[in-house]
Amino acid sequence: MKTILNTSEKPLSIGTLFADFKEITKAGLAVSVVFSSIVGYLLGFSEEHPFNWVTFILLGVGGYCMVGASNVFNQIIEIDLDAKMERTKNRPLPSGRISKQNAFVLGMVLTLIGLAILYAINPKTAMFGAISIFLYTSVYTPLKTVTPLSVFVGAFPGAIPFMLGWVAATNTFGIEAGTLFLIQFFWQFPHFWAIGWFLYKDYEKAGFFMLPTGKQDKKTALQTILYTVWLIIASLIPVVGFTGDLKLSLVAAVFVLLLGLWMLYYAVKLYKEMDEKAAKKLMLVSVAYISLLQLVYVIDKFLQ
Repeated sequence: MKTILNTSEKPLSIGTLFADFKEITKAGLAVSVVFSSIVGYLLGFSEEHPFNWVTFILLGVGGYCMVGASNVFNQIIEIDLDAKMERTKNRPLPSGRISKQNAFVLGMVLTLIGLAILYAINPKTAMFGAISIFLYTSVYTPLKTVTPLSVFVGAFPGAIPFMLGWVAATNTFGIEAGTLFLIQFFWQFPHFWAIGWFLYKDYEKAGFFMLPTGKQDKKTALQTILYTVWLIIASLIPVVGFTGDLKLSLVAAVFVLLLGLWMLYYAVKLYKEMDEKAAKKLMLVSVAYISLLQLVYVIDKFLQ
């Protein structure tokens, strides 16, 4: 039997392997998620629970492993669907640069390393990390082609990282961690509906149901506005003093409110204009919003 060599294939190198690793673990997304966990940790440490550099680094590494593993398993499950969409057809799996078997091994290794690292911080952190990866890969991912409720389900693992940092710092889950969870939970909806809107045609090729009504209509745009309002309210809860050790000063609350109104403006703009351009702008603003909000919370803590 003759062996036919594909001379068009690029030779493997450290650079190409690293590039594929970044792509299959969705490095940009993973880093942003880890950033949320780190902010949660900075908000959680105190005199009773002093800052620990080892824990801080373990949280970052373990968090990346868990998010990366979730993204690997997601792409294994969706390999055929990714091949249908312009945005994803050149990913390592559908393009054939990485086999499903190798991707599965990578996903399992990242999962085990991530869980071990988070368990070394404390068992609660590992438990929430495990819940997150299970919900994302076993519930959210399969539901994306079945029902728009997939976004609701996906909002749970998506909201865990922010509060995970608090749990890592304090080894407790209380009103403080719950509030951080609530903020990022409500943020998921306008963020992902904006993505679902401006990538509607591409998602349609794969049969993904990302918008609440399944359509780019006024009802979807209205729900985006309503969840943005809920997000603003949730983000301001700490200023009233009912969230234990998680506090927000009046000055910081003004900045948080202004950020919320900024995002609400673009949610309303989507309702008025009903096009992909407005949806993409809302998505970009939502990304900036959550990062700036978290920075305001951290800065406010250190200035109090």
